[in-house]
Amino acid sequence: MTTWITICDTCKREGWDAATATLTDGESLAALVEQAAADAPDVRARRVSCLMGCTHGCNIAVQGAGKLAYTLGKFTADADSAQAIVDYATLHAASDSGQVPFRQWPLGVKGHFITRHPPLPQDD
Repeated sequence: MTTWITICDTCKREGWDAATATLTDGESLAALVEQAAADAPDVRARRVSCLMGCTHGCNIAVQGAGKLAYTLGKFTADADSAQAIVDYATLHAASDSGQVPFRQWPLGVKGHFITRHPPLPQDD
């Protein structure tokens, strides 16, 4: 089952300067995550403008149908962060419930979790 990584492309980390930056930090992170996810099995990436976690930028969400969903933040827009996000999403995709044991978390996502959401109830 596919796990989606949703990247906030409007995130700006502290110190971001519109006069000198051509991209937001979120746009930069999104491009890196998209590149890292290109060959990842059962993982897809998409962008959204604003996850409303501005004090925690850069923010992403990890979601899959019928699974626990997570919001993570405080990422820097670099290749290591992007790869850690994709590696975690790959583990999420492989999990029936979306829960990944802490001991399996990539180092690059530890300390970045903001919220966990239960899956939506199934319609009868």
